[in-house]
This record gives sequence, structure tokens and C-alpha cells, in this order.
Amino acid sequence: MSTTGATADPLATLGSLPGVAESVESVRKAVDRVYGHRIMRRRSNAVTSEAALRGARGSGALSGADWSLEEVRRRTDFSGDDEARVLGAALRLTAEAGQLLSVWRQSPLRVLARLHLVAAAGTEDSVGRPRQEGEGVDEPLIELALPGASEVSGRLEGLSELVVAGSSAPALVTAAVVHGEILALRPFVSHNGLIARTAERIVLVGSGLDPKSVCPAEVGHAELGRAAYRAALDGYVSGTPEGMAAWIAHCAGAVGLGARESTAVCEALQRGAA
Repeated sequence: MSTTGATADPLATLGSLPGVAESVESVRKAVDRVYGHRIMRRRSNAVTSEAALRGARGSGALSGADWSLEEVRRRTDFSGDDEARVLGAALRLTAEAGQLLSVWRQSPLRVLARLHLVAAAGTEDSVGRPRQEGEGVDEPLIELALPGASEVSGRLEGLSELVVAGSSAPALVTAAVVHGEILALRPFVSHNGLIARTAERIVLVGSGLDPKSVCPAEVGHAELGRAAYRAALDGYVSGTPEGMAAWIAHCAGAVGLGARESTAVCEALQRGAA
């Protein structure tokens, strides 16, 4: 998505695309069902904790570490191999997201840099900053052409300006654009998928749509599968109204599935079986 120049509020323009209003409404209803569950009045912290774990598992699965929830819950050491490190990064990012909500509204680029630092957990010069010309990207799931460093810089600045300026667009639209733009740009040398999905979570929580972070879109993205994820991203990158609407609808479906997952958690807690 080109984030500069066309209108004063391009995100609001996306919100008026055919089918987007329906996607937004479906998400609102799904989120409202979770928040209206009686268990949320007494044990919302338990639901939030479980959603965080399941969201990290889902995000890790999309980045190549498709572990069972039981294995993620059982494991204490995430340093052993590549898959373990991916899951460890996903868990760290999920824990970090809640600490960055206020910073996001003021400096999205600072938050993205922090997320890469947390995910990479390294001291290399490439950690915590956008990639430079000539640096490659380790992101096997996404096979799109890689934008150059100068394009990345310009589009990240444009995205940051949109976030800081605010928009009348629904939170779902903003979250989908932030997610899609990071995936399309892959601004860091690694962990871009994990970071994109964490940024989506930050927008959904910080906007007030899901303030307790109990509707993990990452669960839904994983359930919809890698092929659907890539196909929807192709639509985003195309920049066409149909493609953008399809990506937003895909993200809406993911949030809805995350909400369904947490509704099941609420039911299990109510039965005393979670």
C-alpha cells in the first residue's frame, strides 16, 4: 500500500471498500461475544494469559514452528534449535506487546525496532534497525519480491505518519494495513512475520477493540493456513481495491477465529476444565 499522498485519510478510504463494513461488523460481533461471556467478569486475566500463549503458538506456526499447544506449554527451554528459537521469539513478543501500547501511538518505528530487538535477542549490528541496502532477509514463508532499503524507509515513514496522525477508519482496517505493510516490506533481516502479527495485536488492543487482548488473531491466521495467508497478502501487495478488501477480510476472519478460540477457553474455565 502506498501510504502517502492520495487522501488525507487513506485508511478511512479503505474502510469504505465493498465488503469491508461487513468484515468490521463481523469482528465487532465476535469480540462482543467473548467480552459478554460471564467468565470474563471474574477470570478475564486467565483468559488473557491463555490467549497470549495460544497467539504465540499460532504466530510461531506461521513462521515454521508448528508445535502443539501442549508442547509450547510444557517447554521451558526455547534455545535448542531453529524451531524452538522461533517459538521463543513469539512468546517474548507476545509478552512485550502490552508494554508498548502507549509508545506505539507516539512512535511506531521505535516500537518496531524494539520488537525486532526482542525477537532476535542478539547483539549483531543488524538487530533493532531496518535493513540496509545489500542485506538479505530470512523470511521463508513470504516469497514476494523484496523492496529495496530506500523504499522500505519511505514506506515505514509513511506508515508511521498515518498511525501518529490517527484515522477515522475502524481498528480492524488499521491493524490489517499495519500487518500487511510490514509483511510486504520485511524491513528487518529476520522475524518480520512475527513482528507483523505482533504489531497487528498492538493495534487491536490499543484501539480499544480488544483491550484485554483476548481475541488472538494469530490463532486465526494459523488456522486459516499458510496458503490462504500468502494468497491474501498477494491481494494486499497488488494494491487493488479487491485485493485490499480481501486482505482486510482475511484479517477479520483471523480475529473472529481468535475470538472463537477464547470463547471456548471461557467455556472450559466455566466448567473448571481449562
